[in-house]
Amino acid sequence: MYFLGIGLVLLVLKYLEIGPVGRWDWASDWLWFALPFILAAAWWAYADWSGYSKRRAMDKMEKRKQDRLAKNREALGLGTAKNKKP
Repeated sequence: MYFLGIGLVLLVLKYLEIGPVGRWDWASDWLWFALPFILAAAWWAYADWSGYSKRRAMDKMEKRKQDRLAKNREALGLGTAKNKKP
């Protein structure tokens, strides 16, 4: 996601001709504009291939499940195992 943001910032700077990026030539410096997007695509391909994004999604769902269970226990007045007094 950071690579995509960097690529968009570079394109906006070039379009609005701001700073040194505005003076870059499209023909000779096209790689500097394309590189962040190429890196973003490579990262997404790797994340999908390695299972990284699937693990992150599963961790997020597990956290939501645990939060929901804790909230329901509190609503029933059962508390959690950590909060029970002996």
